Amino acid sequence: MISAEQLTVEFGGFTLFDSISFLINPKDRIALVGKNGAGKTTLLSLFAGEQTPSSGRIVKSSDVTIGYLPQQLLPAGHLTVMEEAETAFKEIQQLQQSIDHLTYELAHRTDHQTAEYHRIIEQMTHETEQLHIIGGGNYLAEAEKTLMGLGFMRTDFDRHVDEFSGGWRMRIELAKILLRKPDLLLLDEPTNHLDIESIQWLENFLSSQAHAVLLVSHDRAFLDNVSNRTIELSLGHIHDYRVSYSKYIGLRKEQLEQQQRAYENQQKVIQDTEDFIDRFRSKATKAVQVQSRIKQLDKLERIEVEEIDNSRLNLKFPPAPRSGTLPLEIEHLTKVYGEKTILHDIGLILHRGEKVAFVGKNGEGKTTLVKCIMSETNHTGLLRLGHNVKIGYFAQNQAALLDENKTVFQTIDDVAVGEIRTKIRDILGAFMFGGEAADKKVKVLSGGERSRLAMIRLLLEPVNLLILDEPTNHLDIPSKDVLKSAIKAFDGTVIIVSHDREFLDGLVTKVYEFGQQKVREHLGGIYDFLQHKKIESLKELERKTTSKTAANNDKPESENKQEHTARKEFNRQLKKVERQIEEAETNIDRLEKEITLLEIAMSEENIPSAFEEYERLQKQLAAEMERWEQLSIEKEKFQSQE
Repeated sequence: MISAEQLTVEFGGFTLFDSISFLINPKDRIALVGKNGAGKTTLLSLFAGEQTPSSGRIVKSSDVTIGYLPQQLLPAGHLTVMEEAETAFKEIQQLQQSIDHLTYELAHRTDHQTAEYHRIIEQMTHETEQLHIIGGGNYLAEAEKTLMGLGFMRTDFDRHVDEFSGGWRMRIELAKILLRKPDLLLLDEPTNHLDIESIQWLENFLSSQAHAVLLVSHDRAFLDNVSNRTIELSLGHIHDYRVSYSKYIGLRKEQLEQQQRAYENQQKVIQDTEDFIDRFRSKATKAVQVQSRIKQLDKLERIEVEEIDNSRLNLKFPPAPRSGTLPLEIEHLTKVYGEKTILHDIGLILHRGEKVAFVGKNGEGKTTLVKCIMSETNHTGLLRLGHNVKIGYFAQNQAALLDENKTVFQTIDDVAVGEIRTKIRDILGAFMFGGEAADKKVKVLSGGERSRLAMIRLLLEPVNLLILDEPTNHLDIPSKDVLKSAIKAFDGTVIIVSHDREFLDGLVTKVYEFGQQKVREHLGGIYDFLQHKKIESLKELERKTTSKTAANNDKPESENKQEHTARKEFNRQLKKVERQIEEAETNIDRLEKEITLLEIAMSEENIPSAFEEYERLQKQLAAEMERWEQLSIEKEKFQSQE
């Protein structure tokens, strides 16, 4: 469908990509992974046509459509939310206008036998068929469904875009891209501005409705739930696996271990051969054997161990000064902006050493409460910090506040005091800014590198209450793992505002849910909370079902019986489709494992028959994935009728 051919990208003598090539097929959902600065965003930009490579090219058919969501893209504010979403259907609207015009023409013409009259009929027939193919019948309902899936309420549809924060405007842009249904979706960290519920909706959409997807995200759970292929960028090269992210991690580790073992075994063989040659080179009786061994060494294809990027974030928070037993107490707190109430009569108590999460939809007051704690905004009610509480605060836009014209070193030198100034380069080295990287200008840093730089400020003085507002945005997965370990080891109190389920899992012991101006406390971890939310949703469904049953009791018996028979048949058909989906998923999983094992075997030795088997398995996989997609669409139609 679309391919990268020998792509090379160079910046001022530094090679970001070195002759990389790969093909994106229909139905591929590719997780593009790699460390911050590896070139993930650059690669998306190349596919989107916004950048050109130093050499090589992107090849695609003229009819292939691409939807690109960069990290920062804000729609204009003069339209309402629904009007902005409807711009995704420009082609449909133009077709409808043309059909309406042609219909008017036919209704008012009397020259029924002329060539022009027949031309108009043919044009209207063609455009009507085209409108039917691209789904013009119900596009407003699609727009409504997508906006609500991304967290908007019906009451938001008539509000102007400029009334919303940057995060919500990014959601509008994402909705427009999804509604266009492009052949290839390029998504650069789409979950950064979504809450947990919206992320789960997007996971389902990408898995069941999207065509090809090339996706950059540092949300491990999101990648696992969406991807069926993983491409890693490392040191200018790519490593391509047709499995989800977590499976790729295991396979990649196994491949590197096999490669290392094969290298060590070969080195032993080479050493033994060279020892034999050296020992018997001067003996005439062994001349034939010596020459044979020399020829063997000359013909031997040397195994090389891949160079691995072992740069690693080294993060450890300073020991926390002892605070009072209750670092934070809140009672009857209310926060109002103008006429809008954000938080009403809320209360919570944090105990020393607790690690808690603030979760909820954007705009429900999480960051607002953090600002209240930081005394950055006024409020009514009681908010009391405990004895000797020292706060370390990482704001959601911390990285954006950095001066782009300063170097990495200058950025830290400006805020460091005392003895720390003598250790700045050591600290920068621990954050992967060693050597020349310390002299880079902030403006050339990637989003993740900026987040790491902003994080250093938290280490400059000891604190005992850490408040982290979306700390994982832009951090690569290895860096997030290091940050998670550092927070676990921190002996102070921690508040984390985040939507990253994998990051919060095993880290927090209490979840505060923000919604409808209130804050509800949930004991347990993030997945305990999500399970509790599912149970609540099921109970709500049961209540609705009960009310439906009560309404049915008022109907005539024959009508109830007919409905029961229809419902029984409906459920039978739905279960049949679900069984077929499970069967397809099992087949896909089996085929992907077989292909991966064959790829490993092919990389180690040249077996002609293996290539034929590889092609056969690839065709089977493509057919099974096509079947799975059709069944998923059929299941969704069933569910929409429930």
